[in-house]
Amino acid sequence: MKARGRIIAFFLLVIVLLGMIGTTSLPIAKDIKLGLDLQGGFEVLYEVQPLNDGPEITNEILSDTTDALMNRINVLGVSEPVIQIEGDDRIRVQLAGIEDQSEARELLSTEANLTFRDADDNLLMDGSDLKEGGATGTFDENGQPIVSLELKDPGKFAEITGEISQRPPGENVLVIWMDFEEGEDSYQEERMEADPKFVSAPTVSQRINSPSVQITGSFTVEETQNFAGILNAGALPVELEEIYSTSVGAQFGEEALDKTTFAAAIGIGLVLLFMLVFYRFPGVIAFITLSVYVYLILLIFVWIGGVLTLPGIAAIMLGVGMAVDANIITYERIREEMRTGKSVKDSFRIGARSSFSAIIDANVTTLLAAAVLFYFGTSSVKGFATLLIISILASFITAVWGSRLLLGLWVHSGFLDSKFGWFGLKPDKIHSPSEEKEITDLTTPFDRYDFAGNRNKFFAASLALIAAGAIVLGLFQLNLGIDFSGGTRVEVTSDSALSQQEVEEFLEEAGYPSDDVVISGDQSDIGVARYTDDFSQDQIDELTQAAMNEYGQRPNVSTVSNQVSIELAQNALYALAIAALGIIIYVAFRFEWRMGVASIVALIHDTFFIVAVFSLLRLEVDLTFIAAVLTIVGYSINDTIVTFDRIRENMKRMKKIETVEQLENVVNVSLRQTLVRSVNTVMTVVLVVLALLIFGAPSITNFSIALLIGLIAGTYSSIFIAAQLWLVLKKKELNKKGPIDVEKKEQETKWGSDEPVV
Repeated sequence: MKARGRIIAFFLLVIVLLGMIGTTSLPIAKDIKLGLDLQGGFEVLYEVQPLNDGPEITNEILSDTTDALMNRINVLGVSEPVIQIEGDDRIRVQLAGIEDQSEARELLSTEANLTFRDADDNLLMDGSDLKEGGATGTFDENGQPIVSLELKDPGKFAEITGEISQRPPGENVLVIWMDFEEGEDSYQEERMEADPKFVSAPTVSQRINSPSVQITGSFTVEETQNFAGILNAGALPVELEEIYSTSVGAQFGEEALDKTTFAAAIGIGLVLLFMLVFYRFPGVIAFITLSVYVYLILLIFVWIGGVLTLPGIAAIMLGVGMAVDANIITYERIREEMRTGKSVKDSFRIGARSSFSAIIDANVTTLLAAAVLFYFGTSSVKGFATLLIISILASFITAVWGSRLLLGLWVHSGFLDSKFGWFGLKPDKIHSPSEEKEITDLTTPFDRYDFAGNRNKFFAASLALIAAGAIVLGLFQLNLGIDFSGGTRVEVTSDSALSQQEVEEFLEEAGYPSDDVVISGDQSDIGVARYTDDFSQDQIDELTQAAMNEYGQRPNVSTVSNQVSIELAQNALYALAIAALGIIIYVAFRFEWRMGVASIVALIHDTFFIVAVFSLLRLEVDLTFIAAVLTIVGYSINDTIVTFDRIRENMKRMKKIETVEQLENVVNVSLRQTLVRSVNTVMTVVLVVLALLIFGAPSITNFSIALLIGLIAGTYSSIFIAAQLWLVLKKKELNKKGPIDVEKKEQETKWGSDEPVV
């Protein structure tokens, strides 16, 4: 009865979980905020500078500026804008889903200092003479859109208009300026231009006694509303200079969202299929917990008000692979215990306990890398790190606790007793309890390989590849994106295939020739041009309009100043160095310093190969590349830690090591035991990355390539470099200090149980 109750409890729990997911997923999905790269929009980083003779920039002034910017954004009607203060003198603004990006950028950056001047540019009135909130968009008697301003002192205005009306024809004008620049702007020069900088210059023929002023011109209704709105929002107390910007067309965002969500579905589906085929019933448990896992991630992300971007979707997919890793580590250990002849219940108990330390260590290192990425990252990269952190934490709830709870209900019900086939094990692989087999006695498909004995060959192969990579780097160097080199990047898309010559001719006709044009996209329908100069807002607007006229779609345009590019490069180096230092400290503390050193050498090895391949293939190195490298730094060490965890366990079994042959045997046995596990854990993430690479948006193709190279290099280094290097270092200790008393060292460094309390 008790056994049946556990199975009933399992089904009730699953029904409740799936019912909750099914009924609340759609509302949660609707509440997710989409980033610029998924719905279009723009992002600008402003450097805040004081006005002429104005006060120095303080936190209070920055706060006032963000308030003024928010008031202006409210005029645009943008939902859920993001305005953040960065450092001591910068403000980042993100507006997603906005249609007229050019007008919005102009509306944000203008100081909104309204002045009334005569024909000689003498100041007569300014914004302080207007009533607060007194600007409105309305219509004149002919139905033309105008802006009406309420005056504080109508008498002052009457006196000014009376004086102007006495001036000779041509000079009897009241010139209305927005952001007049002393010494640069002039009515006499601007009045000859087809599109003058001043707002309006009406002729004044008589004294005007009126409590309001009407500004006329060739306005649209929307322009008068925005003009009135910006005046009511107030002038900015500072000057804003764009030092970084990126804009994404709405169609780019929509296509990117469709492609990447499809890639996510394919990748996650392949992972679940792999688990079902390879692990059978535990794979079903993994399917359930992964569903809860994805649901939890999205739920938490909505709760914290996160903004989902393309790298964010990639982080969720990577998180699925990492969550499955925890299941694989546990399931493989349970199957090993079963093969020694233990019962299903004992195998589950021992396997769950023994695998916990490897899961903890592997995820902590990834968490370290994600935390560093969050601290040093900006905008979408920070969003990627946020989701990666949430993914790691959620995996503890689902893959560690949830999987064991659900599988434990079946195991303790007795239903799975002696049903080893339900765990994907063949009968001929299971030994009788009477044989008293240990895990180290089990056969593996890799028993014929002498990993430790061939370590010098592996070292030589890696050194040869590193030398080749160094030559490649010396010859080709890195193809740095504008994030690190500064400049402007323009990405146009067409309904039909493009050629390099066609895009070059278009850019030359538009007045922005480029000798750095690349064609990309599945249908060769995307043209990417790069410039060494960072374009001004006017240049961006002009090129954007030309592209829309030519191709019918808004291009993606990004600009990075030299100052910001230098800072981004420095932050990237700091992030890599701090992540590596954090990992070596943790591994040295959790295991021993030799394993920490071996881990870092392996990580440097992996990172170098990613860099070398990108140099050889001339792939662009940008911020997402750094995100990929840091992800690999955190993730590829998982395999190394799984191997080191098994080496540590097998050394405990031996208690004392007296010869080099014993050390080599420990390494060989540990690698053979964990190789299937390592391959399977990497395979799940590779499936996800391949789905991203094949079906995902072109903008994250390089990100996916970097991950794929890193995963392959990481698997190689954990087997052939890290473990072998530790063996070399440990061999020196053995030769120098004599026999290693493992049991004694374990007692000296013991720091608590690894078994989770559920």
